Amino acid sequence: MNTLAGIAFGVAVAAFALGVVAPGTLRPAMALVRGRSRSLASAIVAKVRARASADAVAARSLAVVQMTSTALLAGVPLAPALRVAITGAVPARDDPYLGVLRAIDLNTPLEEALRDGATRASDRRAVRALDAMALVATERLPASRAGAVLASVADRMAFDAQLLDEVRARASGVRVQITILALLVPALALYLVVTMPGLAATLSSPIGRSVLLPAAAAFELAGIIASRAIVRDITP
Repeated sequence: MNTLAGIAFGVAVAAFALGVVAPGTLRPAMALVRGRSRSLASAIVAKVRARASADAVAARSLAVVQMTSTALLAGVPLAPALRVAITGAVPARDDPYLGVLRAIDLNTPLEEALRDGATRASDRRAVRALDAMALVATERLPASRAGAVLASVADRMAFDAQLLDEVRARASGVRVQITILALLVPALALYLVVTMPGLAATLSSPIGRSVLLPAAAAFELAGIIASRAIVRDITP
């Protein structure tokens, strides 16, 4: 279970424990829980956006390395080949390659601009691509040799991307099933509330509204978050 799922689980357990052991502290505790829930929701949104941005930068990295390698194998020097590759590939959000291009335009040495770009890049795949190009620039390799080196790097990046896509595709069915099961629980609870007045009275009581329902929602959220983290550890 990843960090966000652990937070949701801890919030649920803490709310339930306070409701049972110290009912008098329920109101300030639930105010804290509501604040934590908002922070958790903001963290989830930020994580989803960061994942989408990382995937876009990874696709951009592969395109830049492939285009640079092709230009080098055609006899184009590294600096013009890199410029054509950066301007020819579709830019991404938080794109480290635009910073490299700006540094080159300011007459920064090519290898230094690439190393600085690798330092600023947040995605490991972009760091790998920039480090490889920085190594080629530092060693002053001939165009044909540099193109072969970057071609091997591009092949490895393409393999990693294909592997990640395959794992995500194979895990998507399980994640969808977990999400569907999580949505069935509220539907079942609604059915029981309609058919069992005693349960409806319990859930509409202060402890039901303040502890049971928020705890149930937190557990549901923790399960969904944990299922979404299946492919997190194999990101290349």
